[in-house]
Amino acid sequence: MEPTTNTLDFRYCDSLTKYVRRKSIPVKIGDVIIGGDNPIVVQSMTTVDTMDTQGSVEQCIRMIESGCELIRITAPSIKEAENLRNIKAELRKRGYNTPLVADIHFTPNAAEIAAGIVEKVRINPGNYADKKKFEVIEYTDESYQEELMRIRERFLPLIKICKENGTAMRIGTNHGSLSDRIMSRYGDTPLGMVESALEFLRICEDENYYDIVISMKSSNTQVMVQAYRLLVQKLDEGGFKPYPLHLGVTEAGEAEDGRIKSAVGIGTLLEDGLGDTVRVSLTEDPEFEAPVARALIERYAYRSSHDMIPEIKTYPLRPFEYSKRISAEVFNFGDHNVPRVITDISRMDRITEKEIKAVGHFYLPELDKWKMNDQGCDFVYTGINPIPFMLPNGMREIQDASVWAHMKDQKNKYPLFTLAEYKVTMNFHPELNFLEINDLQVEEAINSLVGRKDTVLILKTENTHTMPALRRAFVSLLEADCRVPVTVKVSYPDQAADQTMLYAATDVGGLLVDGLGDGIMLSLEKEGFHTRVEVIEQIKLHNSVSFGVLQAARTRMSKTEYISCPSCGRTLFDLQETTAMIRKRTDHLKGVKIGIMGCIVNGPGEMADADYGYVGSGKGKITLYKGKEVMKRSVPSEKAVDELINIIREDGMWIEPESI
Repeated sequence: MEPTTNTLDFRYCDSLTKYVRRKSIPVKIGDVIIGGDNPIVVQSMTTVDTMDTQGSVEQCIRMIESGCELIRITAPSIKEAENLRNIKAELRKRGYNTPLVADIHFTPNAAEIAAGIVEKVRINPGNYADKKKFEVIEYTDESYQEELMRIRERFLPLIKICKENGTAMRIGTNHGSLSDRIMSRYGDTPLGMVESALEFLRICEDENYYDIVISMKSSNTQVMVQAYRLLVQKLDEGGFKPYPLHLGVTEAGEAEDGRIKSAVGIGTLLEDGLGDTVRVSLTEDPEFEAPVARALIERYAYRSSHDMIPEIKTYPLRPFEYSKRISAEVFNFGDHNVPRVITDISRMDRITEKEIKAVGHFYLPELDKWKMNDQGCDFVYTGINPIPFMLPNGMREIQDASVWAHMKDQKNKYPLFTLAEYKVTMNFHPELNFLEINDLQVEEAINSLVGRKDTVLILKTENTHTMPALRRAFVSLLEADCRVPVTVKVSYPDQAADQTMLYAATDVGGLLVDGLGDGIMLSLEKEGFHTRVEVIEQIKLHNSVSFGVLQAARTRMSKTEYISCPSCGRTLFDLQETTAMIRKRTDHLKGVKIGIMGCIVNGPGEMADADYGYVGSGKGKITLYKGKEVMKRSVPSEKAVDELINIIREDGMWIEPESI
């Protein structure tokens, strides 16, 4: 990333250093208001068949009781749209006034019916009045305008009904379902996503209809973040109203991976004050989504009181495209190397081969050798408690400089200095040294690093506005053209595992998606423990989360990635059970991306990033993809996983699982 002198034209938020919520217009959805000065709204989506009225109602109630303030229900055809009336009536009868949102894709007629029943409709401009057949079409300006006029005529009836009924609308662009028309003109880009929404937005504004929320979803966190930022800038440049933003990472997956991936995308935007409503899309029951969204949102309740961060007057980053910061290669950090994982085990005063298992390295006593899994860390930090045995190949030890200075074997251990120690010592490792600083020391550290080619920075902050404070330190390095590799260090007080996942994914992932950072380190220094078992469990969590954050930010692929939708009433099979079954058979395929979609709506388009796809195409029938190409249709579901593996094998990407 070459330093640039980008002006305020590249600002996509009110401030890059001070937490300020973007001021959007308020949009009323029943008794809930999204945007304006109102709190960020939590929402989710049902997974029960929309024609199952009682099942839908019961699931809605579970979602409401878990903290959901807005509920989306799919309406793939007219009959489901009509049944929204029964679901709404039963909820109201049972005392629940939570607003309902109809989710529409290919059926404008269903949207028009739903708009007279529920409080909000969601349309996807990529397939509402458009098409996607993966065709490249050459348009003249005249023929392109003719297409826009066709879309206008198909869209106007819905706007009219929404205005008459006081119904709000979400224009929800998805990265994977951009129409052939948009793809032909703009490509598979954040700009294409933004323009897809703006085309529909212009029609709404021409009709003086403004009750609109906008989303820019993608399963790729880099694309998702870039698209929302670009949307905000284009709204401002185009003289549009500042519409509220619905944040979400689509097809995030399940469990730890799904939470981390959601937080990298959503948290990065929340840090800069963007976002008015949040939906976390997990391949789990929907009542588990709202608590995750709430945990992300609650970090910002008192964020505006954070310590001051020096203002960024010119912005040397490229917020609308990924560009890795240029750094020198020091040992195996920086330059072309993937970001490294440093796992902190310094709170363990007695370390044996058994405990090293927590960081992905396994000692096999019967063979007297070590093995490493896909999440074997690169370095362990031991502080003042050095490891008393020889480490496996592939893992190295970092010690406090005061301990390292007295070690007999200094070659295979590496010192970590404070800035005060670094400035006065004459005893450095010839290849690799670590200098730990906080964000307020960065200018002083830059002066000490002139001419050094043997040092990696460990960068941390005490500022509660963590990600922007660390980003500001990176800006200082960029402005000084200081190319030292940087490992980002974060630490949190005692908290639940979910919070650690979400906070680390936001604080470090938000930097990684902008190309900042050559490593990650989750520290134990603020943690309080009672037992050795607790320490080991926390180390295991930190190690796993570190690799998860790097993978979610698309900077280091260390395991199979599952792009799985969160299920809805359109889903044609048990998505959770199927995802678990596919994961069990394929989770050793490092770096392979597998899309698991419940129906064609979330099919080849929505899994645009996947190498292989497993898509419901009928009751008990699966269509299998390689990229966007159909390989096999109507495969019986009981044979589909085996057939998927055969496709991967024939493609030369299969390896046999190896037991540890």
